[in-house]
Amino acid sequence: MKAIQISHSQELRIIETEAPKAPGAGEVLLKLHYVGFCGSDLNTFMGRNTMALDPVIPGHEIGAVIEAVGLGVPEGLKPGQVVTCNPYTSCGKCASCRNRRPNACQHNETLGVQRNGAMQEYILLPWEKVIPAGKLSARDSALVEPMSVGFHAVSRAQVTDSDVVMVIGCGMVGMGAIVRSALRGATVIAADIDDEKLDLARTMGAAFAINTKRENVRERLQEISGGMGPDVVIEAVGSVPTYQMAIDEVAFTGRVACIGYAKGEVPIQTKYFVQKELDIRGSRNALPEDFLSVIRYLERGTAPVEKLISRIIRPGDALETLQWWSANPGRVFRILVDFR
Repeated sequence: MKAIQISHSQELRIIETEAPKAPGAGEVLLKLHYVGFCGSDLNTFMGRNTMALDPVIPGHEIGAVIEAVGLGVPEGLKPGQVVTCNPYTSCGKCASCRNRRPNACQHNETLGVQRNGAMQEYILLPWEKVIPAGKLSARDSALVEPMSVGFHAVSRAQVTDSDVVMVIGCGMVGMGAIVRSALRGATVIAADIDDEKLDLARTMGAAFAINTKRENVRERLQEISGGMGPDVVIEAVGSVPTYQMAIDEVAFTGRVACIGYAKGEVPIQTKYFVQKELDIRGSRNALPEDFLSVIRYLERGTAPVEKLISRIIRPGDALETLQWWSANPGRVFRILVDFR
């Protein structure tokens, strides 16, 4: 069967791999329909993702159909069913797992990063990692995982209806944070350098939008928040300036949830940690309940899904697409690869 393989030296090729055999006990065989390219895949392609295998079959944003199930698989998983997947592993023994936070497992191996992923025609997975997608199409199911990461950050930040929340970065993960903050009744401020993304953020629940390239961020935040600053800042970019902005602009006694991986060291005024008595929290991956919340949200049919999908390509177009994306990193929400 065909699979996409990328290396850290901007190489991508279509390889032939052995198709999985019939599923064993507790396993589910999936026929991949759509798999999303995400920012970590682009970073792997550009040699910036030190966590990824080299080379690696990417892909952890999955829209698939169950082909077959093995013995012992629950009746709720049946051939022909549209599903998505939880792409993370958990050891069950580390501190994170003992604390019931397997999404942050010390020994996690994410599909398409620390182990080969789903950008191939078929994949075998343990049934526990297969998530029924309800009424969603296989295409839309591939959007669930990245939005779940944003949903999880909102839980980490303990957002409530009395909060003013600034989300820095309006990619797919940031959009997930915007949606869930708005669903919780918070006043949401979207911050990005791209007006098109900011316009879309408004349709997804942001009450305010700030172009951080053109506007005075502090003045706008003070105006919106009545001079207090946002109660919560969710960093969904992973850059030195955005990390600094999060700490500088959050209100006294505020919460900062950090999703993005900065590519270098971030110099931060640590006096603000103490003076503001901040809660600074990492947010990694997502929990099963975050996936289910995203599925319920998308089932409503109110999300502008067509605008969230930048391109749908065939595997043979993947190299040209990643080359284009690397030259235009700010112009993409999600690129889906069609394996049907």
